[in-house]
Amino acid sequence: MAERNPSQQRDSRTNPNPNPTASASIILRKIQAHAPNSNQLLGFLTLFVSVSILLLLTGLTVTATILIFIFFTPLIVISSPIWFPVGTVLFVSVAGFLSACGFGVVAVAALSWMYRYFRGMHPPGSDRVDYARSRIYDTASHVKDYAMECGGYLQSKVKDAAPGA
Repeated sequence: MAERNPSQQRDSRTNPNPNPTASASIILRKIQAHAPNSNQLLGFLTLFVSVSILLLLTGLTVTATILIFIFFTPLIVISSPIWFPVGTVLFVSVAGFLSACGFGVVAVAALSWMYRYFRGMHPPGSDRVDYARSRIYDTASHVKDYAMECGGYLQSKVKDAAPGA
């Protein structure tokens, strides 16, 4: 700061902006560079109109809902002893109907799978059923063999315990 000329300091104090039209044109160029084009303006206008319409419809919906509650609340309160049993019956009947439909779909799917399995079409999961069947057969044959061995062993023990038998 001490290196400056006093004459330079005096000039900068008396005329802070030596060329005002140049700085104005720079500012205008910056504004024009950042100004939206016609497509962006049309998009903003469309957005503004759409949001305005949706806000209006939201306001009308909320107002209508509040007015309906105001006018129909006494009717609902007076007739509530009827609505509860009716609602319960409707709920139970709809739940039963949907459950029956679901069980029917499951039964049809199971019968379809069994039909394809017994016809030899190899439905998904048939390899697991075959593996389980072979394991059950192997286990049953091992149990039978073991029972035969134990049966023979027990027969000899019975003869030893009761020689006349």
